[in-house]
Amino acid sequence: MYDWPLLSLLIWLPIATAVLVVALGNSHESLVRPVALIGALATLLLSGLVYLGFDTATAAYQFQERVLWIEAFNIYYHLGVDGLALPLVLLTTLIGVLVIIGGWTIEDRPHLYLAAFLVLEGLMVGVFAAMDALLFYVFFEAMLVPMFLIIGIWGGPNRIYATVKFFLFTFFGSVFMLIALIWMYLQSGSFQITDLHQLPIALEAQILIFLAFLIAFAVKIPMWPVHTWLPDAHVEAPTGGSVVLAAVMLKIGGYGLVRFSLPITPDAAATLDWLVIGLSLVAITYIGFVALAQSDMKKLIAYSSISHMGFVTLGLFLTFAIARNSGSLAGAGLGISGAMVQMVSHGFISAAMFSAVGVLYDRVHSREIASYGGVANVMPWFAVFAVLFFMANSGLPGTSGFVGEFMVIIAAFHANFWFAFVAATTLLLGAGYSLWLVKRVFYGEIGSHTVAGLKDLHTREWVVMVTLAIFVIGVGVWPFPLVEMMEASIAELLSHIVESKIK
Repeated sequence: MYDWPLLSLLIWLPIATAVLVVALGNSHESLVRPVALIGALATLLLSGLVYLGFDTATAAYQFQERVLWIEAFNIYYHLGVDGLALPLVLLTTLIGVLVIIGGWTIEDRPHLYLAAFLVLEGLMVGVFAAMDALLFYVFFEAMLVPMFLIIGIWGGPNRIYATVKFFLFTFFGSVFMLIALIWMYLQSGSFQITDLHQLPIALEAQILIFLAFLIAFAVKIPMWPVHTWLPDAHVEAPTGGSVVLAAVMLKIGGYGLVRFSLPITPDAAATLDWLVIGLSLVAITYIGFVALAQSDMKKLIAYSSISHMGFVTLGLFLTFAIARNSGSLAGAGLGISGAMVQMVSHGFISAAMFSAVGVLYDRVHSREIASYGGVANVMPWFAVFAVLFFMANSGLPGTSGFVGEFMVIIAAFHANFWFAFVAATTLLLGAGYSLWLVKRVFYGEIGSHTVAGLKDLHTREWVVMVTLAIFVIGVGVWPFPLVEMMEASIAELLSHIVESKIK
């Protein structure tokens, strides 16, 4: 539809803006913030053009760009988006704008801070748009660098420990993915993801490849028990770092399972689905109880994220249990749709909750729940938004948090009643820790003289809160555009899942 290389622009425009921001920071610091915001807004506008030109009726990759990159190994700079990638690209570019607005008051080397987020935005779009597996891996690994710097430079007192732990966990997992990709290249002579989807692989090899992918993506999600890096990273990261980490970076793990594990190794996925379903249910329930015990708001939200991301992995792997139980795939598409909606929804909700905590931390400089009380008395408008976001996190009907989880629970009934029963406990646990935090922080008597002197939202905070509230409610009330965008691609994914790849 368009002659422009829109996907390349989505990747390289924010990175080019970052270079300009760094250059301006040395001599024209007053221009740093406006230029960063203009670059992020332009990227969001371009992603809107991709959305407007996207044909939801086809599962084909659209807006493709393909240039030979490394001829000796048949590696291409190959980009394209389908209905599974585009929602996450749109989420990434929206969060990119909100993070720049939220970081407007940063005083410590603001040009480097904003530039790091712009680079990170471009690399994350690259992950979702890559159609060459090695290009995907390059973007997947390169993301670690700006986030490493964001936490390590602008983080809290224990930022070095959190940063090193984050880097080692994620880098360790991705090594297994690289080994699997190289093995498949040696079998097929191609790194093209669509070629790998057609590659016949013996079951024993499939299982090893599946486990390699699972380790890489489970760390990124993160799944229990490789989740321990996330609470430390969130607690020490600045607000913008927590927002991007929860809203977008965790979703890359789920996206990797959809793009690689399910279509490339369907037989292994069917054989080991019990493992992923079991780990998902443990995350949903056990980590929910862990969240109940937290006194630090960021830690509570971090553990909540692990629990809610368990719905993503559960929804994706219910497919095989449904087929075994009912003899058909009725409900399987609902599980995958629910998982994808949950990824997008959690992106909005987690970004909103971490932004809300950032508003309080900027004023009080404490994340401890006990430091607050009665905030609604002095910040009534802020309390309206914050309570909405925490209630959405508990799955309140009419918000986006309800839609994806409800779809996965309904799909779980097609597979096994007890899967659905255990998964549904997250609605109780989510309400428990969310309401506990809301009651202690926002209601009751004013907790201290510091809280009594708080001022309500200023203009930039209004922009962030209102924007996120629109999407949280919008997806909750009318999820159809999001579901329609993914429908054809999910049907295509199911066709790969049901087709055995065993030689």
